[in-house]
Amino acid sequence: MTDLYRQYFRDMPCYLTVQDRNFRVIDANTRFEEDFGNWAGRYCYQVYKHRSEPCETCPVEQTFRDGRTHSSEEFVTNLSGQEISVIVYTTPIRDASGKITSVMELSADITGVKRLQSQFRDSQRRYQQLFNEVPCYISIQDPELNIVNVNRRFKEDFGSFLGCKCYDIYKHRQEECEICPVQQTFEDGQVHRSEEVVTTRDGRQMNTLVYTSPIFDAMGMIDRVMEMSTDITPIRELQSQLQSIGLLISSVSHGIKGLLNGLDGGMYLVNSGMKKGDNKRLTQGWEMVQRNVERIRSQVLNILYYAKEREPNWESVSAADLASEVLSIIAAKATELDVDLDDDVADDTGTFEADPQAMRSLLLNLLENSLDACRVDNKKTTHAVKFGVRGTSDTVVFTIEDNGIGMDRETRDRAFSLFFSSKGAKGTGLGLFIANKIAKAHGGRIELDAELDRGSAFTLTIPRQRKEPVLEETNNEKGKA
Repeated sequence: MTDLYRQYFRDMPCYLTVQDRNFRVIDANTRFEEDFGNWAGRYCYQVYKHRSEPCETCPVEQTFRDGRTHSSEEFVTNLSGQEISVIVYTTPIRDASGKITSVMELSADITGVKRLQSQFRDSQRRYQQLFNEVPCYISIQDPELNIVNVNRRFKEDFGSFLGCKCYDIYKHRQEECEICPVQQTFEDGQVHRSEEVVTTRDGRQMNTLVYTSPIFDAMGMIDRVMEMSTDITPIRELQSQLQSIGLLISSVSHGIKGLLNGLDGGMYLVNSGMKKGDNKRLTQGWEMVQRNVERIRSQVLNILYYAKEREPNWESVSAADLASEVLSIIAAKATELDVDLDDDVADDTGTFEADPQAMRSLLLNLLENSLDACRVDNKKTTHAVKFGVRGTSDTVVFTIEDNGIGMDRETRDRAFSLFFSSKGAKGTGLGLFIANKIAKAHGGRIELDAELDRGSAFTLTIPRQRKEPVLEETNNEKGKA
């Protein structure tokens, strides 16, 4: 039986040694002898590592000290100079009295495993580098649309909001998008594509082309979905000016047609009033003509501001007189819509340098937007728009507040975007865009505070002395669909 166990010891497919307390090898198996040579009278560290002194951390020494099994990973060098990675296990050998007389050390060659681990780590590094350096936005999402991983460019523009909902980070929404390509991929396992408008964490809007692809787990089930979004805003900006003008014409044609019908009605009242000598009818008709002519002028100015950069025609403008003129123009529409129009114009508003025609268009656009917000709001019984003007030593501040339908976060972010309208087919998507463009041309700014179902408040701040216009493109111009 002893010879049989001896044979087992000799033929073990690993390196086996028995060492004394001085780490001298007192026995070894065949494979050890083949790979490391003559061991008789030599120390473990001399044979394994070609060292002249013991290793700093030695599992054999630890087993002698506490009588327990220990393990470690080591690099050893064979007779041919090849470095081998081994995992080492030690166990005590005791005499009849239980005293540790020697330690058996088993070393298994794991060079192949280490090579695979190294290749795997290299692959992971390459994958992570590729994942991070791809020039687009990549997010990995779970079935609840929580973001579980993102690449570097996503972090830079949208932040690292792991665990947050994609629609919250991308669009500042509180509910899922009506059509979600990620959800579609979870449902059918297919690649889906869509085009979206998203908002970065610093408020920039961009058009993105989105592709989604499934990620499968070990069981072949869809575990995650990868969403890749490419910024195509420059492509959208390079679309033909002719196409843009065509879209503009088609979007405003219905409004112009309605205004022309209004002119026809006013002319009819004027003509019939003149024939019948009815001054009341004559006055009513002429007011309709004037009102519709002013609206047509506003539409044309909007088109001109969009189609061509226009230097303001600078004049000294009385803020109070401008406010009074704008209120007189918009009053009829407010009455028609049953909206209370309140004004709060301070006495000390003074004058400022501006293009009066452009400023009139700007304020009318803001007021008409507020009136329309009241018109489409069905949740309140009464509606009001308040128009205020205040002056400081350096600026004139116009405020327009309404208690209309308000805006959610996504609508606020896109409010000043070209061709974006929350009114559907009834809006051209030009009014607020043009208003913002005029404000910037005067060196001013428009601030928007709005909440869904509560209402909206616009604050227009214009410097008293002319400033150079802001030359950079607005973020909202980049958000056109």
